Amino acid sequence: MIEVLIVAVLVIWSAIVVFKKVFPKSAYSVFLRLSKACEQLGWHGLAKWFKPAEVSGCGGSCGCSATEPKAKVEVQSVKWK
Repeated sequence: MIEVLIVAVLVIWSAIVVFKKVFPKSAYSVFLRLSKACEQLGWHGLAKWFKPAEVSGCGGSCGCSATEPKAKVEVQSVKWK
């Protein structure tokens, strides 16, 4: 019974992650609506959890996250012997 519950939670979580990656604009609107509905019901903690991250820089249609830091690539010179 517990393994069924664990598999169900993993499948739901995976479906949410794929939905956010494949349909970023739709996911933004769905999670914003869920957040507003929870806020109206007085569930402020759940509303904060559902609220999507604000789009920054690229406009949000490329799938990049606003929370991920950009890694700086160091250029190394090649030394021949």
